[in-house]
Amino acid sequence: MATSDANAEAIAARLTSLGLSPRLEQHARHVSIEAEVPDSLPVEAWQESLEAVAEADRFGLLANSLNGRTLWAAVRKGTPATGDVRGSDHQR
Repeated sequence: MATSDANAEAIAARLTSLGLSPRLEQHARHVSIEAEVPDSLPVEAWQESLEAVAEADRFGLLANSLNGRTLWAAVRKGTPATGDVRGSDHQR
């Protein structure tokens, strides 16, 4: 198993242990992890879930009144070919 896959699996396992149902998806340059966050998630679980996704290369929270809250993380596959570690999607 590639390191990125192992890291993504570890993050997903931590989120699962908090009662969330993470989804993993393979992409060309990264593995994504997403989990819907219920309104009833205890504060302690919020902190632990943020600590889990902080292990990823990128993470965030999407929230709106239609779809609720989705916690997401992305684990990059491999090492960038150049010294630019920000990736191709970085805006200047």
